[in-house]
Order: sequence, then structure tokens, then C-alpha cells
Amino acid sequence: TQRDQLSKQNKSISESILYAKRIQSAVLPPAAYINELLPENFILFKPRDEVSGDFYWIRQINQYIVIAVADCTGHGVPGAIMSMLGISFLNEIIQKREVTQANQALNELRKQIKQALRQTGKKGEADDGIDMALCALDSKTKILHYAGANNSIYLILNGELTEIKADRMPIGYYPNEKPTFTNHEIQLKDGDVFYLFSDGFMDQFGGKKGFKYKASNFQQILFENHGRPMVIQMELLEQELSNWMKGYEQTDDILVMGVRV
Repeated sequence: TQRDQLSKQNKSISESILYAKRIQSAVLPPAAYINELLPENFILFKPRDEVSGDFYWIRQINQYIVIAVADCTGHGVPGAIMSMLGISFLNEIIQKREVTQANQALNELRKQIKQALRQTGKKGEADDGIDMALCALDSKTKILHYAGANNSIYLILNGELTEIKADRMPIGYYPNEKPTFTNHEIQLKDGDVFYLFSDGFMDQFGGKKGFKYKASNFQQILFENHGRPMVIQMELLEQELSNWMKGYEQTDDILVMGVRV
């Protein structure tokens, strides 16, 4: 019957997506590797669907620990396919070619993504792209080099939350793009905390009135808890999210990463 056929089709789609999820999980850096490089960290990662358009990428290159948190256009399968492109290009640019200057890495990545998607700016082309925060932490000097494509970062320095703003352009074609991303350098010291994230947490609908969570609330919860152990911070974020979402579907992929130097 038609119903049996449908349920067969559904089963086969679910199985193939589950398999895609296994592949996607396998290309994310393993927790043990991350904890070795950054003993005090947390990663809150909640894909909206089985597979995700958000991803994180971490490698040690000489004295730099390079961290990327990214959000590809869309979620689910299209987002996941873009994320695989992003991950493989980061491997090539940063791991193989050892480009550790943050803005240079984003410039190169943009070039590669545009070539791969054949984006020249003509009408009707794919306007897919990636939003990304990319940090290179110099493990010797504790200087944090950051460049961002639509994805800012938050730092907590001397008891204050500071937002280092991203360039307002994605990694991909953009009519008002600047020729280069901006490099920011921030001198950190032991005990300082910084956060990278996609927009999923603050764009989540919920609460009593069904509004977005908003950046101001997100900043507040990070700031209020920044002194606590990273594991606890993550638990509190999860708790906050599930309280906020009560009765609402998850809007987008959610990714938040915290690092204490």
C-alpha cells in the first residue's frame, strides 16, 4: 500500500541521515584532543536536526591553538554539506599550509568557498556562505588573534564583558564585501575567559511571550557565570535554554564554546 511505501521511504531517509550524522560527528575534533589543548573549555552543541550547519574546528599549529566556530547557511542537510566544505578547506589552509593569521585564514577560506560554489556575483547564483569566528591563541604570549565573518566574540577581561565585533560580511559572495577581513589582537592573561558562538542561542524563540532570547540576555548569563567552572557554565546554559524553550521548537542549530586561558 501507499502507506507502507511511505514508511519504507521514511525509514530509508532516516537511515541515510543518521549515517550522515555519523560522518559529520567523525570530522569534528574529539573531546580528548580539545581538552588536551584547552583544559578549561566547554562546547554546547545542539543541532536542530540530526545533521548540522554549525560546526567547530580546533587544531594546534606550532605555538598557536586555532579555534573556529561556524554557522553555514541553512541547517539540516544543506547546512551540513556546506560544513563539510568549510572543514576540509580549514584543514587545507590552516593545517597543511599553516596560515595562522586569523584574517588571512578567513580571506583564503572566502576565496576557496567562492571558487567551489562558482560564486562570481551574477544573478541566480548560490548565495550560500559561512559565518565564522576564528581565533588563534598564542600559547606562549597569550595573545588572542581574532577575525570574524558576521560572528563576534565575547571576552571577559578585568571583570567586564567586551564584544569584539566581526566584519559584517560572510565567507562567500557578498555585494558589499571588503577586500580583507580585520585582524584583532587582544592580550589575555591566565584566568581570562572568551566565548565563540553561532546566533542560534540568542535567536531561539521562547519565554512567556515567544520572543527571541536576544544577545543582551545571552551576554548577561555568560557574564554572571563566567567565574564558575566551565562544565557548570555549560550546564547552566543548557538549563536556561530548556526553560526558555518550553513549548517551542528549536529554531536553529545552537553552538556555544567557552575557553578559559
